[in-house]
Amino acid sequence: MSQKETRLDIVRAQYALYKERPMDLTIARGIPSKKQLKLSEGLVNDVKIDDWLSEDEIDIRNYGGLYGIKEARELFGSLLNTTVEETFVGGNSSLQLMFAVLSHHMYTKEKAWNKDKDKPIKFICPSPGYDRHWFMLEHLGIEMIPVELTGNGPDMEVVEKLVSQDASIKGMFVVPKYNNPTGESVSDDVVDRLATMHTAAEDFVILWDNAYVVHHLRDEKVEVKDIFAASKTAGNPDRVIQFVSTSKMTLPGAGVAAMGASVDNLQEMASHFGKQLISFDKINQKRHVAFLKDRETIEAHMEKHAEILAPKFDWIEAILSAYFHGDRESFVTWTSPKGGYFVHLTTDEGCASKIVEKMTAIGISLTPANAAYPYGINPLNNSIRLAPSFATLDHLEIAMEALCVCIELVTLEKYESL
Repeated sequence: MSQKETRLDIVRAQYALYKERPMDLTIARGIPSKKQLKLSEGLVNDVKIDDWLSEDEIDIRNYGGLYGIKEARELFGSLLNTTVEETFVGGNSSLQLMFAVLSHHMYTKEKAWNKDKDKPIKFICPSPGYDRHWFMLEHLGIEMIPVELTGNGPDMEVVEKLVSQDASIKGMFVVPKYNNPTGESVSDDVVDRLATMHTAAEDFVILWDNAYVVHHLRDEKVEVKDIFAASKTAGNPDRVIQFVSTSKMTLPGAGVAAMGASVDNLQEMASHFGKQLISFDKINQKRHVAFLKDRETIEAHMEKHAEILAPKFDWIEAILSAYFHGDRESFVTWTSPKGGYFVHLTTDEGCASKIVEKMTAIGISLTPANAAYPYGINPLNNSIRLAPSFATLDHLEIAMEALCVCIELVTLEKYESL
C-alpha cells in the first residue's frame, strides 16, 4: 500500500468519527460576535439626545432632511473624502443604497439603461467578490462579466479592454479595501486607471463599496488612494458613487449607511428616494454622531474590534500552516488579510464544492463553494470563503481542524480517482 493510500485510510477514519458526532457550528457569514456587539451597547444605553435640532436646524423627530442631518453627513464625509454637499446619509443598509442606485439607472433614470430592451446591460464583476453584489445584479437582469483579481484589485488590462469596446457595459463593483473575500486592496495605479479609463458607455458608473474602510486587523493600516478626487481630476466627476456603513462598526441591524458622489448624482438619487420616503431615521443618525463623534474616535473604536477579531485570523493561519506543509502543502492556499472579515481558500481544482458538502454533512456551515463568483459559477471549482468573526476561538479551532481533514480527504480522493 502506497503512502497516499495509507494516509487516505487515516483521514477517512477521522472523517467517519466526525460523522458519528455531528456539530452545529457556522463560519459562513461575516457576522459580528456578541463581544463585538457589546462594544456598541452604549449607543443605545448611554447616548442621550438633549437637542432635537440638527446642526442644519432640522427637528430630527419630524419629517424632512432627506439627505440626512448635517453632522452625520460631515461624519461620513470624513470616511468617504467628500464634502457635506457630496454626502447622502440613509438608513441602516448600504446594500439598500446600492440597489437604489442600480434600479434607478436601470429603470427610472431619464436615459434608463433598459430603454432598449433588446440590448443586454452588463457589469464588470471583479472576482472572487461579494456575493450580495452579484445577487443584486442578477435580480435586476444585469449580465455579469467576471474579471479576475490580481492581489492589487481587478486586472485592469482586461477591464480597460472590455469597457472601451462595449457600450452595453454600464459599470462595475469594486470593494477597494480588504476585499470580500480575498482581503486585498486596490493599488494607486488601479485607482488612477479606473478614474481615467475610456469607456464606450458615457454613463458608466463605478459602485465603490468601501465596506471595510476602517476595519484593520494589524498595526499596518492600508490606505487606498481617493478615487473620487482622481475621477474629478480626470474629468469624470460622475463616474464614482461610494458607499459605507456602520454595520460592522456598531450594530448591524440598527446602523447607518452613507453614499458619497457628485452633487448632480446625489440630487438625482434624492429625487429617486423622494418618491419612496420623506426622510430616513434622523434620530439614529444623531445617536451615531454622538457615539462615534469623528474619524479619530471611530479609529479607536475599531481598534477594540480588531483586538477581538485578530486572534481568530491568527488561529486560522496557525492551524492551516501547521496542517498543510510537506506533502500536503499543495492541497490548499489561503489569504492572510490585513483587515476585513474573511479568509479566502483556493483548493485544488474541482474540490471546493465537495469540501463544503463534507463539512455540511458533519454540521459545520460554510458559505457555498464558489459563491464569490457571479452566478456561483467558477470553472475551477476551487473557491471557499471563511468567515470567523461570529465563532468563539474554541469553536473556530474545532471547525478548522475538521476543515483540514475535509480538504485533505477530498484532495486525496481526487488523486485516487485519476
